[in-house]
Amino acid sequence: MNIKEAKQEIKNTISVYLKKNQSGEYRIPEIRQRPLLLIGPPGVGKTQIMEQIARECEIGLVAYTITHHTRQSAVGLPFIKEEIFDGKKYSVTEYTMSEIIASVYREIEREGKREGILFIDEINCVSETLAPTMLQFLQKKTFGNQKVPQGWIIVAAGNPPEYNKSVREFDVVTLDRVRQMVIEADYKVWKEYARDVGIHGAIMGYLDLHPKNFYRIENDVDGMHFVTARGWEDFSHLLYLYRESGFAVTEEVIYEYLPHRDVAEDVAAYLDLYGKYEEEYPMDGILAGQVPAVIYERLTRAEFDEKIMVVEMVLTALLQRIREYLSAEDDRAQKKERAKIAMEQAFVFMESAFSGGEEMVLFVTELTITADSVRFLAEEPCEKYFEYSQELLVGTRRQEILSELRKN
Repeated sequence: MNIKEAKQEIKNTISVYLKKNQSGEYRIPEIRQRPLLLIGPPGVGKTQIMEQIARECEIGLVAYTITHHTRQSAVGLPFIKEEIFDGKKYSVTEYTMSEIIASVYREIEREGKREGILFIDEINCVSETLAPTMLQFLQKKTFGNQKVPQGWIIVAAGNPPEYNKSVREFDVVTLDRVRQMVIEADYKVWKEYARDVGIHGAIMGYLDLHPKNFYRIENDVDGMHFVTARGWEDFSHLLYLYRESGFAVTEEVIYEYLPHRDVAEDVAAYLDLYGKYEEEYPMDGILAGQVPAVIYERLTRAEFDEKIMVVEMVLTALLQRIREYLSAEDDRAQKKERAKIAMEQAFVFMESAFSGGEEMVLFVTELTITADSVRFLAEEPCEKYFEYSQELLVGTRRQEILSELRKN
């Protein structure tokens, strides 16, 4: 399954695990509430969705990367306690409360939420001394002699062995007590997230043209070569500030985030083109309705890659204006009008340049999957958007155009 499907399944599970009967008891007994175990490649978003889930379900969250822990911090420290058995006094070893369990109680005190998620990341990459503790945790929901508080659901995550030499395989006894979800990288799903968090338009344009380069992990005689979703997002943050500062975004800089030589080289070439086209297709003028005839003439002769790059630049500039309005505290009316004009003129430009072709399908689809544009269109309906969304995004016409887009 992809990360979006996993997120929904976790939310469904939380909903049913926390259902109570008339007596206030959980309808699925605690012993039958299997921990959720997410297994998927690194950087695919397993950790990132946990905060979203906790927020949307209005429950608490305590998250730990378990490889940072020792057996003592997970189980607790031993101490001696005296007890009397059959009239004789004995020294008995007990343990202090686990740091992890204590964190759950602290979260309950801090937030007042008695139900939540205890998320343990990299659970199958622990040291040899900690491995039995993790198995006990998954099987019995305890660290040492301390149970996870009632109402707290266990979610754990790990990488498949092909991605990490430190991975330890779980035995059947453990797997028979968890719900294992296998997560796969999916560009289409990540793209929705990427639009909402503002991944740089140049990256989105590149991945639209080269979706196979979204997630690649390869191993050969020269070592490991990989590109992950995390790499693209981290690189996006750097790209914004490097370009703003006038620093060169070289192939070597890209390779530090996307350590796959072919991909890094390809992205470097794409960014050079993107910068060139930004000068040749001035977005401020296009979104103000000031488009020289020479631009339309050029696009009639342009290659497919150039057209897609221009669509991405229009989208990026339009979404920037929409977000300026949505986040504004001052001059909201003025910024709203600016965004409204930008939306209208973007459609005028797209219609004149591409009519109802695959470029328009891409443009309308991106507006449809991006939360900020959906919110804006709900406030300020755009006749052209609804016209093209009806024509291009339903029925066989949509399938025909998207099929053609995939071929190109």
